[in-house]
Amino acid sequence: MLSKKMLLNAAKLYLILDRDVNSYEELFEIAGKAVASGVDIIQLRDKNGSAKDILDFSKNILKVIKGRIPYIINDRVDLAVVSGSSGVHLGQDDVPIMQARKMMREAAVIGASCQTYDQAQKAQKEGADYIGFGSVFKTLTKPDRQPLELELLKKVFKDIEIPVFAIGGIDLKNVIQLKNIGVNRIAVCRAICEAADVGKTVQQFKNHMEQVVVTG
Repeated sequence: MLSKKMLLNAAKLYLILDRDVNSYEELFEIAGKAVASGVDIIQLRDKNGSAKDILDFSKNILKVIKGRIPYIINDRVDLAVVSGSSGVHLGQDDVPIMQARKMMREAAVIGASCQTYDQAQKAQKEGADYIGFGSVFKTLTKPDRQPLELELLKKVFKDIEIPVFAIGGIDLKNVIQLKNIGVNRIAVCRAICEAADVGKTVQQFKNHMEQVVVTG
């Protein structure tokens, strides 16, 4: 089995399954199609679900993934531990990264949401395995958050040594803007989860990310 470092370094497309966007039944179907089509990481984001709902879904999705890619739970360190998931994704107001590391096994994957350069540096210093940086574009998931400057995104991708995934409102049209500044990792929710053809959309995103051209 590949190590978490190898899996993260190779990852280009991170799928976020959001319970506010789809039902659990829909998310399970989407996940199956996405995994079969080459998505590299899956995260469950359920801000309002019960512990039982999250654990039941995680148990079922882990059977689909079969250890081939990381499966991450948003926010809930306790449920990430109990479910046997690959790790947890933390926001700025969640459990501190170093505390989460103490609660989880050393091999666990810990990601951090960052919106500023300083936050990204701090997350890296505190031991995050990867960063989700954004919102890059306007997004319904975070409607009050203003899109960031692409020059800032470019600088973070250049300077931060751990994997960085651009996130927020990314679709098959605006991903070209990211490609043109050298962004080689993205996290996507609605553009895949609401697509008419999930498998085809995943493949289109993957094709874009594999053809990234870094500009000066």
